[in-house]
Amino acid sequence: MKIFTTILIVIAFGLIVFNVTLLDFDKPFEGESSIALIGIAAALCAVFILLIFRMSKKIEDKLKN
Repeated sequence: MKIFTTILIVIAFGLIVFNVTLLDFDKPFEGESSIALIGIAAALCAVFILLIFRMSKKIEDKLKN
């Protein structure tokens, strides 16, 4: 499970980098830039959810032992 979550986190960071390249810093809330901002926010949420999931699995394993 640890490898799977690590792969998903790397993919999410890749999506963040890709969406940053699509941003127009002069007009960040117009056109494709707004879509890129939404994509960055969604990928950040995915990273945080995966980190919380990984932390909960560590706690679960410690409680079992």
